Amino acid sequence: MRERTELEDRLSAIARIERELDDAITLIELGEMEEDDTVITEGEGAIRALQAEVARRQVETLLSGEADQNDTYVEIHSGAGGTESQDWARMLMRMYARWGERKGYKVELIEETDGEEAGIKSATLMIKGHNAYGWLKTESGVHRLVRISPFDSNARRHTSFASAWVYPVIDDRIEIDIKESDCRIDTYRSSGAGGQHVNTTDSAVRITHIPTGIVAACQNERSQHKNRATAWNMLRARLYELELKKREEAASAEAASKSEIGWGHQIRSYVLQPYQLVKDLRTGVTSGTPYDVLDGELDPFIEASLAARIYGAADKVEDID
Repeated sequence: MRERTELEDRLSAIARIERELDDAITLIELGEMEEDDTVITEGEGAIRALQAEVARRQVETLLSGEADQNDTYVEIHSGAGGTESQDWARMLMRMYARWGERKGYKVELIEETDGEEAGIKSATLMIKGHNAYGWLKTESGVHRLVRISPFDSNARRHTSFASAWVYPVIDDRIEIDIKESDCRIDTYRSSGAGGQHVNTTDSAVRITHIPTGIVAACQNERSQHKNRATAWNMLRARLYELELKKREEAASAEAASKSEIGWGHQIRSYVLQPYQLVKDLRTGVTSGTPYDVLDGELDPFIEASLAARIYGAADKVEDID
């Protein structure tokens, strides 16, 4: 039924676009006959809007992977650099949350570890919506920020790093068997907001898959049992994502990109000082409005990286000084 609904939506969209294109062409022809520039401009504007919609829907056809339709987890980790990187990690988390909200997706905070002075050391978001994983699957990697530090009394420019890791939420169609003997389960007290209960109850759960070293943690529920169930689902999702990477023969490349959160491993640079620019180092796509990007306007970068992944890797682009 889900597949049928999706196909019906696509077909109805094609029919609607064809009708609106015919209407726009007719409007332009009418304006030319009557020599009415206003009508011509209106028709041309309608065609440009249709062109943008067609481009977006063309990218959606690239989302045909095995788990592309699923919800997704987005895991954020701060890099070396203490407070600077931890603040950048929080900004990165907000960027993906805002992107999800702009898409009309539901965004849930699964786990968050606060930084020592500001920001976060790590956090996990669950973004729920059709094709959420498909849209975000190329966002895994290291993100670099250059700005005047708000934590530096001398107002010096700092470079900070944080990483994002995206993997799909597993649904009932996919079976992943995990031996409990291969896992270590730890409970601990949650951090952050939550009142007296947080401070007195070991409700947070961390599961470590010993053969792979993969760790899944959850602390957003007051119930240890609910946190345990969520952590198991996250672990299954991580193992499934690992298997997907192996099928694509890209496991080694992924491991290399995540081996160090620092120089030489970044996928995108966000420069706020001395100029303003966001540049994707894989596709060369740029934006001169970094604050809009940090507010969730990621689609041009996502669409380009998806197209490059399907049609071939883009030429290597040099880093920003």
